Amino acid sequence: MKAYLALEDGLVFEGESFGARGTRTGEVVFNTSMTGYQEILTDPSYKGQIVTMTYPLIGNYGVNRKDVESPRSFVEGFVVKEYCPYYSNWRAEMSLGEYLKREGIIGIQGIDTRALTKHIRTHGFKKGVISTEISDHRELVRIARESPGLSGRDLVREVTCEAPFEWRGDPDGDHGGAGRRDQLRLALTRRHAFEAPVSDPLELPPSYRSPEPLHVVAMDFGIKFNILRRLAAYGCRITVVPATASADDILRLEPDGLFLSNGPGDPQDVPYAVKTVQKLLYRLPIFGICLGHQILGLAFGGRTFKLKFGHHGGNQPVKNLETGTVEITAQNHGFAVDVESIRDAGVKLTHINLNDDTVEGMRHEVLPVFSVQYHPEASPGPHDSDYLFRNFVYSMLERG
Repeated sequence: MKAYLALEDGLVFEGESFGARGTRTGEVVFNTSMTGYQEILTDPSYKGQIVTMTYPLIGNYGVNRKDVESPRSFVEGFVVKEYCPYYSNWRAEMSLGEYLKREGIIGIQGIDTRALTKHIRTHGFKKGVISTEISDHRELVRIARESPGLSGRDLVREVTCEAPFEWRGDPDGDHGGAGRRDQLRLALTRRHAFEAPVSDPLELPPSYRSPEPLHVVAMDFGIKFNILRRLAAYGCRITVVPATASADDILRLEPDGLFLSNGPGDPQDVPYAVKTVQKLLYRLPIFGICLGHQILGLAFGGRTFKLKFGHHGGNQPVKNLETGTVEITAQNHGFAVDVESIRDAGVKLTHINLNDDTVEGMRHEVLPVFSVQYHPEASPGPHDSDYLFRNFVYSMLERG
């Protein structure tokens, strides 16, 4: 069956359908990861987006139930150069095409993804439509132009949890146990904030005496499973709350720290979350990732802006300004914090993107509050930035 991808500026691609049938709209983005398509498909941050993979062959290792990042897929469409229906991996349970059908996601293969990627890089992000039902090019372009896009929509409400819950692992029971603080001795290293991992043991503060696990409340703007797995691996007990939770709701849970998760859309479209974070800035250690980082920037009185074509992939270079080291990171965001808007807020720039010098990390100079724009949980992606979870745990231990 034929399938079509049309952009709002009139560019139309014709290919072959795999996956579900239908018509969906979204912002068309490209992802430069070579692997990890299953994690990408189930990342709630991709809500409202049609994802194009730049790597030419996708699907060769199939899909399995353990590598998901949320209970379901959130992308609006999936675009590849060549789909491989014959998977070969001992963990695989079904083909990518079968998975897309099950999740109701339209896939298109056989188009020139390099030309599409170059077009977006040159002309910026574009709204688009993917369809197996409509072949008229003019109609497709009209639908793309009239689609809502990302800005002005509260997509977080569409992906957040409905009620608070305690994380006890993913559906297969892996990585969910919250260890005691004693288990942190081997995991934690030096105190210096944003220092790369070293092997020297940490001299823990007196507050370390408590045998209870640290309690982290995570605001769910579209949280990924592997973030929860990493927090649990560092000995935390985690309560996940909806994005609409108030400051009082969170404080009643008596957390040791607050985590602000990743999520989809424009951070300016979730003002209720910004207000909640503002009320908690002086009450708790806070760590934010991706959308959580942008919301934290707004809570400090900063501004955010739309990037030309966003950062999506597992090979983005980021410089740690406090150590001079370069980390290869996984990223998925279309907005960024304006560095000039936070300079007078007592916030220090800690990380920058080496491709375009945009803000990748910041921390308050006094408060135990910090965030990064990229994804240190490395799913999919490298493990260079896992030390950030260690730093968050230490900020909670120091607070006692």
